[in-house]
Amino acid sequence: MRLVTVGSVAFDAIETPFGKTNKIVGGAGTFISLSASFFMKNQGIISVVGDDFPTETLEFMKTRGINTAGIQIKEGEKTFFWSGKYHNDMNSRDTLITELNVLENFDPIVPEQFQNADYLMLGNLSPQVQRQVIERMASRPKLIAMDTMNFWMDIALTDLMQTISMVDVLIINDEEARQLSKEYSLMKASKVIRAMGPKILIIKKGEHGALLFHEDHVFFAPALPLEDVFDPTGAGDTFAGGFMGYIAATDDTSFENMKRAIIAGSALASFSVEKFGTERLTEISGEDMNERMQQFVTLTNFEMNQLA
Repeated sequence: MRLVTVGSVAFDAIETPFGKTNKIVGGAGTFISLSASFFMKNQGIISVVGDDFPTETLEFMKTRGINTAGIQIKEGEKTFFWSGKYHNDMNSRDTLITELNVLENFDPIVPEQFQNADYLMLGNLSPQVQRQVIERMASRPKLIAMDTMNFWMDIALTDLMQTISMVDVLIINDEEARQLSKEYSLMKASKVIRAMGPKILIIKKGEHGALLFHEDHVFFAPALPLEDVFDPTGAGDTFAGGFMGYIAATDDTSFENMKRAIIAGSALASFSVEKFGTERLTEISGEDMNERMQQFVTLTNFEMNQLA
C-alpha cells in the first residue's frame, strides 16, 4: 500500500448563499482519498460508518482505487453527521448540528495490508485516534502528514501536542497557526510550530492561497480566482488529499516536489468548491486536472527585466 488515510466518512447537510442540501456524503477521509485518487490508485482508508451509509458510495470508492478494508461498518449504529450554514462571505459558518454517532468511540483498525504503507495522511480527527494509527503501523511511513483544527487546540491540547511531535508535515489554516504558536506573524508562527516536531508546515489561507515552510525555504501558492464558490466545506481536505496523493505518486519528498504537490492540491480544491459535497470530484477527468494545474502555472509565471 502506497498511501493510507485516516479520516471521517460521513454525512453533511449544507446551506450556503447558493443553495441548500439534504444529507449528502462528506467527511475528511472521503474528500482526501477521492482527491488523492487523481494521482495514484494504490491507497487505503481507515474510518468507521454506520449501517445507514450507502454501500454504493463504498463501491464507487473502490472503482477509484481506494481500498476500503479499513472502514468499519457498525451494525445498528448511525454515521457521523454534521450540518452547517455559511455566511455571505463564505469564509465563516455556523455549525447547526453535530452528531458524533459511530465516531464517538472510534477505535481505528489498521488492516495488515495497510501496515507498511509508505505514506500516511491523518485527516482531522481526535489527536488520540491519529496517534493510535501511527502506533499501530508495523513500520514508520516515509512521510506522515497531519491535519487538525482549533477545536482540538481548545479541548485536547496536551494530546494534540504529543501527536504533532510524531509527524513530518502539519497542515493547518492561518487562524489555527496563530492560536497554536501564540504568534501573529505567520513567519514567526512557522518557526514555533516546526520546533514542536514537524519539519514541514503548510498554512492554508483559503481564498488567499497557501504557504509551505521547510528549514529556511518558503513557498507561496495562490488560490485560483473563481467566479462562484458554491460550497467550501471539503476544500481543505481536498487540498490535503491532492498534496499527499501527488507526493505518494511521485515518491519524492523534496522541497521542490512539495511545491508541485501544493499546486496539485490547490487545483483540486478549486474544483471541489464549485459544487456541493464531493459531486465535482466525481465529475472531473485527468485532463480537467492537467488544464487546471496549467492555469496555476500561467497565473504565477512571469519574467522580470533587470533595471540599471
